Amino acid sequence: MTAVKSEVDNTQVRLPYERLLMVLAPVIAVGTVAAGAVLVAGLMGFHREEMFAIAAGIGAALGIPTVVLIYRQLADRRYTARALRNAEARVGGIVESAMDAIITVDESQRIVQFNAAAEKAFRWPRGAVLGQPLDMLIPQRFRGSHAQQVRRFGETSTTSRSMGAQTILHGLRADGVEFPIEASISQHTESGSKLFTVILRDVTERVRSEEMLARSEARLRGILDSAMDAIITVDERQHIVLFNKAAEEVFGCAREEAVGAPLNWFIPERFRAGHNDLVRRFGESGAASRRMGHARVVTGLRRNGEEFPIEASISTVAESGQHFYTVILRDVTQRVRADEALRRSREEIRELALAASTAREQEKSRVARELHDELGQALTALKIDLGWLREHVSAGDGAIREKLASMQVLVDGTVASTRRISADLRPLVLDDLGLVAGADWLAQSFTNRTGVPCELVIGQGDLELPDPHATTIFRVLQESLTNIAKHSNATQVEVVLERENGEVVLSVHDNGRGFAPDAPTRAGAMGLLGLRERAALMSGQVAIDSTPGRGTRVELRLPAPPARETA
Repeated sequence: MTAVKSEVDNTQVRLPYERLLMVLAPVIAVGTVAAGAVLVAGLMGFHREEMFAIAAGIGAALGIPTVVLIYRQLADRRYTARALRNAEARVGGIVESAMDAIITVDESQRIVQFNAAAEKAFRWPRGAVLGQPLDMLIPQRFRGSHAQQVRRFGETSTTSRSMGAQTILHGLRADGVEFPIEASISQHTESGSKLFTVILRDVTERVRSEEMLARSEARLRGILDSAMDAIITVDERQHIVLFNKAAEEVFGCAREEAVGAPLNWFIPERFRAGHNDLVRRFGESGAASRRMGHARVVTGLRRNGEEFPIEASISTVAESGQHFYTVILRDVTQRVRADEALRRSREEIRELALAASTAREQEKSRVARELHDELGQALTALKIDLGWLREHVSAGDGAIREKLASMQVLVDGTVASTRRISADLRPLVLDDLGLVAGADWLAQSFTNRTGVPCELVIGQGDLELPDPHATTIFRVLQESLTNIAKHSNATQVEVVLERENGEVVLSVHDNGRGFAPDAPTRAGAMGLLGLRERAALMSGQVAIDSTPGRGTRVELRLPAPPARETA
């Protein structure tokens, strides 16, 4: 383009010679007439020599400039013609190398120019279309409206404009296949005739991509509207840009009203500041998605002002340099109600089981004390009476003395059984002397019964606990020692009882054969389950650590009751 402009400028520099010739033409004509007159006068004999000299002078004065000017005019025209040919060649090269199809038609809409890109787009060779009507490149149903559009454009003073008024036009290839195009049209006058140039672009791929995008968006809208969970997308200002059908139902707000509104509409006022800060920190974290509320239920606000529990997760995506946040949430009102009902039910069952356990322990204590006190005293009196009889029976009555001796042995055994049964039901040492004495009695009884040393370690803190704490710890220790005696084959047992960090901790460790805690339990085996249930009744927990060949550790942790005040 710069070279073309330079040549045109040079042509404009040479044009003054042609204008100078036109200005001097009258002078040259007058001079020529004068020279002719002088020459005629000389031929007629009037001062012959002088007239010929004057005619020759005038001819020389006028002829030489005239010849020079005519020569320069002819040179300028040749230069201008060459520059025009060069410019046309350059423009033709530009047109031929253009990526867009360029077609020029005359006033009758016959094709006079058809570049290489047009050949590629329409699949027609240039020679087959030059001189042909433009209609051969337009689908039949559009030909009439297209001709009218070009005619109306030619009647305006506009030099160029887009065609189609924001709509996609259609072209027709040589094989009869239609394809979408975008086009602009311009007009110019050449040799008194108007020429129309159309620059068009095949947008098949773009239209196909837009159609695929539209179908994808339609599918996405269908998925979003069929989703059971509410889905809300907000921009960086936390104004809603997407609000699906489930969100309409959950929040009781129409989509048209929600889109563009701040998300704070649906957050209780006391949580808004915290929510805004949460979203801001999430955007700064770089994470793609995460649950909201740190795995707990959060609260939403319906349009009518009603609060309700929800579970939500948040994700972010960057689009055109802007972050969008999408929240997927679920109304868990029914589940929260069910969980609350289940929690209350479990609490009631726990309280009932604790009451039943307490009543059972009280009954055991009553029976044990009656066995110890009433039946024990009666047996002791009977034993004394048998001794008195043995002293007052004559030495010669051997059969009676032998019978009394047999009765004495039977009474002694009955007294021992009564004491054992009473202790098994509820050792009086637990009620009379407290938990520490009761634990010591269990350890000694275990050693006496099994021959396995059992060391009791009493730690720091107040361990004289009231019921039902003392009973729970005593029974867990009793059950643990029973399990060791039955299954462990241990040679050493250690029991630690202490109070730490607001909890009472009981630890029972043996060096027996151990077991796999995740192995299936035998049918009817309730020992470990019983330990856990006893702990659960007191809001405590039991941890069992065992490895085959490396022994077992049972640890009970109970919330400690308030320390007793001392006088």
